[in-house]
Amino acid sequence: MGALTTRRVFAEALGTALLLAIVIGSGIMAERLAGGNVAVALLANTLATVGGLYILIEVFGPVSGAHFNPAVSAVMAFRGDLAWALLLPYIVAQLAGSVLGAWLAHAMFDLPIWQFSTHVRSGTGQWIAEAVATAGLLLVILRAPPARVAAMVACYIGAAYWFTASTSFANPAAAFGRMFSNSFAGIEPASVPGFVLAQCAGAAIGVAVDALLGAGKGHEGA
Repeated sequence: MGALTTRRVFAEALGTALLLAIVIGSGIMAERLAGGNVAVALLANTLATVGGLYILIEVFGPVSGAHFNPAVSAVMAFRGDLAWALLLPYIVAQLAGSVLGAWLAHAMFDLPIWQFSTHVRSGTGQWIAEAVATAGLLLVILRAPPARVAAMVACYIGAAYWFTASTSFANPAAAFGRMFSNSFAGIEPASVPGFVLAQCAGAAIGVAVDALLGAGKGHEGA
């Protein structure tokens, strides 16, 4: 790989790792401080994720596009905004980064590095929620004015934490990384395939809805 490609792939790995460290780490901290109040823990987890996601998109966006999400990368390749040759390296970097982010969160909170989640997240409602969350995420990404993408994506994910039954993973890499953490934000390995399939379906729905809506503010100059 050339130097530019290497930087882009590294940015995806590092950005995804930091995103998972934020999601999982804030979940661990929230659970410890909330005194058993799940609503308070989820609110704290949401606020940390919103702020962290906004910053990560602003920092890594100019380098790699700040996908941090295989579904987003696949859509961008499909649209011609990402070279097909970069799709597999991006996805590998995102998956590897998600695991490293989980391990980093564990290290910061003095937890065993190697663990698997026992948090069951399964059922029709959860799968519908993931499809909705991912469709909405792709729709926001595709239609947001470039200068507002970071803020709009972060706000959407923050809202989706609360209006979806699944707390809006909306990201196959996030689901993959979270199965390595038996914490507030974790997901058991057996629940991951259902989430990933729902996310892929949601991404396709988001692309279809974007096409039906036609050109918008996020498409100016395209």
